[in-house]
Amino acid sequence: MRAFASDNYAPILPEALDAIAAVNHGHAVSYGADETTAHLQTVLRRHFGEQATAFPVFNGTGANVVGLRSMLRPWQGVICAENAHLNVDEGGAPEVMGAIKLLTVPTPDGKLTPELVDRWMVRIGDEHAIQPGVVSVTQSTELGTLYSIEELRALGEHARAHGMLFHIDGSRLANAAVSLDAEFRAFTTDVGADVLSLGGTKVGLLAAEAVVVLNPELAPSLVYLRKQSMQLASKMRFVSAQLLALFEGDLWRRAAGNANAMAARLASGVGDALTITQPVQANGVFAILPPGAAEQLQRDFKFYVWDPHTGEVRWMCAWDTTEEDVDAFVEAILGVVQGVAT
Repeated sequence: MRAFASDNYAPILPEALDAIAAVNHGHAVSYGADETTAHLQTVLRRHFGEQATAFPVFNGTGANVVGLRSMLRPWQGVICAENAHLNVDEGGAPEVMGAIKLLTVPTPDGKLTPELVDRWMVRIGDEHAIQPGVVSVTQSTELGTLYSIEELRALGEHARAHGMLFHIDGSRLANAAVSLDAEFRAFTTDVGADVLSLGGTKVGLLAAEAVVVLNPELAPSLVYLRKQSMQLASKMRFVSAQLLALFEGDLWRRAAGNANAMAARLASGVGDALTITQPVQANGVFAILPPGAAEQLQRDFKFYVWDPHTGEVRWMCAWDTTEEDVDAFVEAILGVVQGVAT
Protein backbone atom coordinates (compact mmCIF):
# COMPACT_ATOMS: atom_id res chain seq x y z
CA MET A 1 0.00 0.00 0.00
CA ARG A 2 1.25 3.47 -0.89
CA ALA A 3 -0.47 6.08 1.21
CA PHE A 4 -0.78 9.85 1.21
CA ALA A 5 -2.81 9.98 4.39
CA SER A 6 -0.02 10.71 6.85
CA ASP A 7 3.74 10.64 7.15
CA ASN A 8 3.05 8.38 10.15
CA TYR A 9 2.15 5.63 7.66
CA ALA A 10 5.76 5.37 6.50
CA PRO A 11 8.10 2.70 7.85
CA ILE A 12 11.00 3.40 10.17
CA LEU A 13 14.16 4.82 8.64
CA PRO A 14 16.68 1.96 8.19
CA GLU A 15 19.23 4.10 10.02
CA ALA A 16 16.88 4.29 13.03
CA LEU A 17 16.58 0.52 13.15
CA ASP A 18 20.34 0.23 12.84
CA ALA A 19 20.76 2.69 15.71
CA ILE A 20 18.51 0.59 17.94
CA ALA A 21 20.47 -2.55 17.07
CA ALA A 22 23.79 -0.79 17.66
CA VAL A 23 22.97 -0.07 21.32
CA ASN A 24 21.31 -3.44 21.91
CA HIS A 25 24.22 -5.04 23.73
CA GLY A 26 25.29 -5.30 27.32
CA HIS A 27 23.77 -3.46 30.24
CA ALA A 28 23.25 0.31 30.42
CA VAL A 29 22.01 2.47 33.27
CA SER A 30 18.25 2.98 32.95
CA TYR A 31 15.99 6.05 32.86
CA GLY A 32 18.33 8.19 30.79
CA ALA A 33 21.57 7.95 32.78
CA ASP A 34 23.24 6.17 29.86
CA GLU A 35 26.01 7.21 27.50
CA THR A 36 23.74 7.37 24.45
CA THR A 37 21.37 9.85 26.08
CA ALA A 38 24.31 11.91 27.33
CA HIS A 39 25.68 12.11 23.79
CA LEU A 40 22.25 13.12 22.51
CA GLN A 41 22.38 16.14 24.83
CA THR A 42 25.67 17.20 23.25
CA VAL A 43 24.34 16.82 19.71
CA LEU A 44 21.08 18.66 20.32
CA ARG A 45 22.96 21.52 21.99
CA ARG A 46 24.83 21.99 18.73
CA HIS A 47 21.47 22.54 17.07
CA PHE A 48 19.70 24.58 19.76
CA GLY A 49 22.40 26.19 21.91
CA GLU A 50 24.33 25.35 25.06
CA GLN A 51 21.40 26.23 27.32
CA ALA A 52 19.17 23.52 25.76
CA THR A 53 18.22 20.38 27.67
CA ALA A 54 16.49 17.50 25.91
CA PHE A 55 14.05 15.13 27.57
CA PRO A 56 13.25 12.17 25.27
CA VAL A 57 9.64 11.01 25.32
CA PHE A 58 7.53 8.48 23.43
CA ASN A 59 5.22 10.62 21.31
CA GLY A 60 4.20 14.13 20.28
CA THR A 61 1.15 14.29 22.49
CA GLY A 62 3.33 13.50 25.48
CA ALA A 63 5.91 16.07 24.41
CA ASN A 64 3.28 18.79 24.14
CA VAL A 65 1.54 18.01 27.42
CA VAL A 66 4.75 17.61 29.43
CA GLY A 67 6.30 20.73 27.93
CA LEU A 68 3.26 22.90 28.49
CA ARG A 69 2.79 21.67 32.04
CA SER A 70 6.26 22.98 32.84
CA MET A 71 5.31 26.41 31.53
CA LEU A 72 1.96 27.04 33.21
CA ARG A 73 0.51 27.91 36.58
CA PRO A 74 -2.87 26.29 37.36
CA TRP A 75 -4.82 29.45 36.53
CA GLN A 76 -3.17 29.98 33.13
CA GLY A 77 -4.09 28.86 29.63
CA VAL A 78 -2.47 28.41 26.22
CA ILE A 79 -3.24 30.61 23.22
CA CYS A 80 -3.15 28.52 20.04
CA ALA A 81 -4.69 28.33 16.59
CA GLU A 82 -8.15 26.81 16.51
CA ASN A 83 -6.96 24.14 14.06
CA ALA A 84 -3.78 23.41 16.00
CA HIS A 85 -3.00 19.74 16.56
CA LEU A 86 -2.94 20.62 20.24
CA ASN A 87 -6.62 21.50 20.02
CA VAL A 88 -8.14 19.08 17.51
CA ASP A 89 -5.97 15.95 17.46
CA GLU A 90 -4.71 15.30 20.98
CA GLY A 91 -7.89 13.55 22.12
CA GLY A 92 -8.35 16.12 24.86
CA ALA A 93 -5.01 15.15 26.45
CA PRO A 94 -4.00 18.73 27.35
CA GLU A 95 -7.29 19.19 29.19
CA VAL A 96 -7.58 15.72 30.74
CA MET A 97 -3.95 14.91 31.55
CA GLY A 98 -2.59 18.40 32.01
CA ALA A 99 -5.65 20.34 33.19
CA ILE A 100 -4.67 22.88 30.52
CA LYS A 101 -7.19 25.38 29.20
CA LEU A 102 -6.72 26.05 25.47
CA LEU A 103 -7.54 29.57 24.30
CA THR A 104 -8.14 29.10 20.59
CA VAL A 105 -8.16 31.60 17.73
CA PRO A 106 -9.58 30.99 14.22
CA THR A 107 -6.85 31.24 11.57
CA PRO A 108 -7.25 30.85 7.79
CA ASP A 109 -3.73 29.48 7.30
CA GLY A 110 -3.02 27.83 10.65
CA LYS A 111 -0.76 30.68 11.78
CA LEU A 112 -1.03 32.99 14.75
CA THR A 113 -0.08 36.66 14.58
CA PRO A 114 0.43 39.18 17.41
CA GLU A 115 -2.93 40.69 16.48
CA LEU A 116 -4.67 37.31 16.82
CA VAL A 117 -2.94 36.72 20.15
CA ASP A 118 -4.34 40.04 21.34
CA ARG A 119 -7.86 38.63 21.14
CA TRP A 120 -7.06 36.93 24.45
CA MET A 121 -5.36 39.94 26.01
CA VAL A 122 -8.54 40.80 27.88
CA ARG A 123 -9.65 40.47 31.51
CA ILE A 124 -6.01 40.42 32.55
CA GLY A 125 -5.89 40.33 36.33
CA ASP A 126 -9.54 39.31 36.56
CA GLU A 127 -9.70 36.47 39.07
CA HIS A 128 -12.81 35.09 37.35
CA ALA A 129 -11.04 34.54 34.01
CA ILE A 130 -8.33 32.14 32.94
CA GLN A 131 -5.12 34.08 32.38
CA PRO A 132 -3.10 33.56 29.18
CA GLY A 133 0.30 32.15 30.09
CA VAL A 134 1.70 30.61 26.91
CA VAL A 135 1.56 31.25 23.18
CA SER A 136 1.88 27.95 21.28
CA VAL A 137 2.52 27.66 17.54
CA THR A 138 3.05 24.65 15.28
CA GLN A 139 5.96 24.63 12.83
CA SER A 140 5.14 23.57 10.17
CA THR A 141 1.44 24.13 10.76
CA GLU A 142 -1.42 21.68 10.48
CA LEU A 143 -2.21 23.24 7.09
CA GLY A 144 1.29 22.71 5.76
CA THR A 145 2.21 26.38 6.00
CA LEU A 146 5.34 27.84 7.56
CA TYR A 147 6.10 30.65 9.94
CA SER A 148 8.99 32.77 8.73
CA ILE A 149 11.77 33.52 11.19
CA GLU A 150 10.55 37.11 11.38
CA GLU A 151 6.98 36.00 12.16
CA LEU A 152 8.18 33.74 14.96
CA ARG A 153 10.41 36.45 16.40
CA ALA A 154 7.46 38.87 16.44
CA LEU A 155 5.33 36.31 18.30
CA GLY A 156 8.11 35.57 20.79
CA GLU A 157 8.61 39.24 21.53
CA HIS A 158 4.86 39.79 21.81
CA ALA A 159 4.51 36.92 24.25
CA ARG A 160 7.31 38.22 26.46
CA ALA A 161 5.92 41.76 26.35
CA HIS A 162 2.70 40.40 27.85
CA GLY A 163 4.40 38.23 30.47
CA MET A 164 3.82 34.96 28.59
CA LEU A 165 6.08 32.11 27.53
CA PHE A 166 6.51 30.85 23.96
CA HIS A 167 6.05 27.18 22.95
CA ILE A 168 6.71 25.59 19.56
CA ASP A 169 5.08 22.30 18.59
CA GLY A 170 7.72 20.98 16.20
CA SER A 171 6.31 17.62 15.19
CA ARG A 172 7.47 18.46 11.64
CA LEU A 173 10.31 20.76 12.61
CA ALA A 174 12.74 19.05 10.22
CA ASN A 175 10.43 19.76 7.30
CA ALA A 176 10.33 23.40 8.35
CA ALA A 177 14.13 23.60 8.62
CA VAL A 178 14.54 22.25 5.10
CA SER A 179 12.00 24.69 3.65
CA LEU A 180 13.43 27.67 5.52
CA ASP A 181 17.00 26.55 4.71
CA ALA A 182 17.87 27.60 8.25
CA GLU A 183 19.59 26.14 11.28
CA PHE A 184 17.20 24.86 13.92
CA ARG A 185 18.21 27.43 16.52
CA ALA A 186 17.49 30.29 14.09
CA PHE A 187 13.75 29.70 14.33
CA THR A 188 13.55 28.28 17.87
CA THR A 189 16.13 29.49 20.37
CA ASP A 190 16.94 32.73 18.57
CA VAL A 191 13.28 33.81 18.26
CA GLY A 192 12.68 33.44 21.99
CA ALA A 193 11.09 29.99 22.27
CA ASP A 194 11.09 28.66 25.84
CA VAL A 195 10.11 25.05 25.15
CA LEU A 196 10.08 22.99 21.96
CA SER A 197 8.41 19.69 21.14
CA LEU A 198 10.95 18.08 18.81
CA GLY A 199 9.41 15.62 16.40
CA GLY A 200 11.01 12.37 15.30
CA THR A 201 8.17 9.99 14.44
CA LYS A 202 6.83 11.83 11.38
CA VAL A 203 10.29 11.97 9.87
CA GLY A 204 10.96 8.28 10.32
CA LEU A 205 11.58 7.24 13.94
CA LEU A 206 9.82 4.74 16.19
CA ALA A 207 8.28 6.21 19.35
CA ALA A 208 11.02 8.82 19.69
CA GLU A 209 10.34 12.52 20.32
CA ALA A 210 11.77 15.00 22.79
CA VAL A 211 10.88 18.00 24.89
CA VAL A 212 13.72 20.46 24.36
CA VAL A 213 13.80 23.06 27.11
CA LEU A 214 15.42 26.27 25.88
CA ASN A 215 14.66 28.32 28.99
CA PRO A 216 16.94 26.86 31.70
CA GLU A 217 14.62 28.00 34.49
CA LEU A 218 12.02 25.48 33.33
CA ALA A 219 14.29 22.44 33.07
CA PRO A 220 14.18 21.23 36.70
CA SER A 221 10.43 20.64 36.61
CA LEU A 222 10.68 18.36 33.57
CA VAL A 223 12.49 15.75 35.63
CA TYR A 224 9.32 15.20 37.64
CA LEU A 225 6.67 16.07 35.07
CA ARG A 226 7.96 13.59 32.49
CA LYS A 227 7.71 10.72 34.99
CA GLN A 228 4.35 11.89 36.31
CA SER A 229 3.04 12.10 32.74
CA MET A 230 4.07 8.50 31.99
CA GLN A 231 6.64 9.59 29.40
CA LEU A 232 9.84 8.43 31.10
CA ALA A 233 11.42 5.50 29.24
CA SER A 234 13.22 2.98 31.43
CA LYS A 235 15.35 1.74 28.51
CA MET A 236 15.92 5.23 27.21
CA ARG A 237 19.03 4.39 25.21
CA PHE A 238 16.79 2.91 22.50
CA VAL A 239 14.81 6.14 22.21
CA SER A 240 17.88 8.37 22.38
CA ALA A 241 19.78 6.28 19.83
CA GLN A 242 17.14 7.01 17.19
CA LEU A 243 17.15 10.75 17.86
CA LEU A 244 20.92 10.66 17.78
CA ALA A 245 20.93 8.93 14.40
CA LEU A 246 18.49 11.49 13.04
CA PHE A 247 20.16 14.67 14.27
CA GLU A 248 23.88 13.88 14.56
CA GLY A 249 24.35 13.99 10.80
CA ASP A 250 22.16 15.05 7.89
CA LEU A 251 19.65 12.20 8.02
CA TRP A 252 16.92 14.61 9.15
CA ARG A 253 17.66 16.83 6.16
CA ARG A 254 17.55 13.96 3.66
CA ALA A 255 14.36 12.47 5.09
CA ALA A 256 12.43 15.73 5.40
CA GLY A 257 13.86 17.08 2.16
CA ASN A 258 12.50 14.13 0.21
CA ALA A 259 9.06 14.49 1.79
CA ASN A 260 8.97 18.20 0.96
CA ALA A 261 10.15 17.67 -2.61
CA MET A 262 7.52 14.99 -3.24
CA ALA A 263 4.77 17.30 -1.94
CA ALA A 264 5.95 20.01 -4.31
CA ARG A 265 5.93 17.49 -7.18
CA LEU A 266 2.40 16.40 -6.30
CA ALA A 267 1.11 19.96 -6.13
CA SER A 268 2.74 20.80 -9.45
CA GLY A 269 1.20 17.76 -11.07
CA VAL A 270 -2.39 18.58 -10.13
CA GLY A 271 -2.22 22.36 -9.79
CA ASP A 272 -3.71 23.12 -13.21
CA ALA A 273 -6.70 20.85 -12.58
CA LEU A 274 -7.50 21.57 -8.93
CA THR A 275 -7.58 24.41 -6.44
CA ILE A 276 -4.65 24.14 -4.02
CA THR A 277 -5.99 25.80 -0.88
CA GLN A 278 -2.73 26.48 0.99
CA PRO A 279 0.84 27.29 -0.04
CA VAL A 280 2.80 24.05 -0.28
CA GLN A 281 5.66 24.89 2.07
CA ALA A 282 6.43 21.57 3.74
CA ASN A 283 5.29 18.01 3.04
CA GLY A 284 1.52 18.48 2.83
CA VAL A 285 -0.81 19.39 -0.03
CA PHE A 286 -4.35 20.66 0.57
CA ALA A 287 -6.71 20.70 -2.39
CA ILE A 288 -10.39 20.79 -3.31
CA LEU A 289 -11.78 17.72 -5.07
CA PRO A 290 -15.12 17.71 -6.91
CA PRO A 291 -17.97 15.72 -5.34
CA GLY A 292 -17.46 11.99 -5.61
CA ALA A 293 -13.78 12.18 -6.56
CA ALA A 294 -12.37 11.46 -3.12
CA GLU A 295 -14.41 8.30 -2.72
CA GLN A 296 -13.19 6.96 -6.07
CA LEU A 297 -9.55 7.73 -5.33
CA GLN A 298 -9.72 6.22 -1.85
CA ARG A 299 -10.39 2.81 -3.37
CA ASP A 300 -6.71 2.68 -4.29
CA PHE A 301 -5.01 5.41 -2.26
CA LYS A 302 -5.19 6.27 1.42
CA PHE A 303 -5.71 9.95 2.32
CA TYR A 304 -7.89 12.08 4.56
CA VAL A 305 -10.82 14.29 3.66
CA TRP A 306 -9.92 17.40 5.62
CA ASP A 307 -13.24 19.23 5.28
CA PRO A 308 -16.19 17.17 4.02
CA HIS A 309 -18.28 20.33 3.65
CA THR A 310 -15.99 21.88 1.04
CA GLY A 311 -14.37 18.79 -0.46
CA GLU A 312 -10.94 19.79 0.82
CA VAL A 313 -8.50 16.89 1.17
CA ARG A 314 -5.02 16.53 2.67
CA TRP A 315 -2.22 14.63 0.96
CA MET A 316 0.96 14.00 2.95
CA CYS A 317 4.32 12.83 1.64
CA ALA A 318 6.91 10.97 3.70
CA TRP A 319 10.62 10.23 3.78
CA ASP A 320 10.09 7.18 1.59
CA THR A 321 7.65 8.64 -0.96
CA THR A 322 9.07 8.19 -4.45
CA GLU A 323 8.60 10.06 -7.71
CA GLU A 324 6.89 6.96 -9.06
CA ASP A 325 4.43 7.02 -6.14
CA VAL A 326 3.60 10.66 -6.79
CA ASP A 327 3.31 10.30 -10.55
CA ALA A 328 0.95 7.33 -10.22
CA PHE A 329 -1.18 9.29 -7.76
CA VAL A 330 -1.23 12.37 -10.00
CA GLU A 331 -2.33 10.23 -12.95
CA ALA A 332 -5.13 8.74 -10.87
CA ILE A 333 -6.25 12.13 -9.57
CA LEU A 334 -6.37 13.70 -13.02
CA GLY A 335 -8.20 10.71 -14.44
CA VAL A 336 -10.87 10.75 -11.73
CA VAL A 337 -11.30 14.53 -11.81
CA GLN A 338 -11.69 14.49 -15.59
CA GLY A 339 -14.18 11.63 -15.35
CA VAL A 340 -16.23 13.42 -12.69
CA ALA A 341 -16.22 16.62 -14.76
CA THR A 342 -17.61 14.84 -17.79
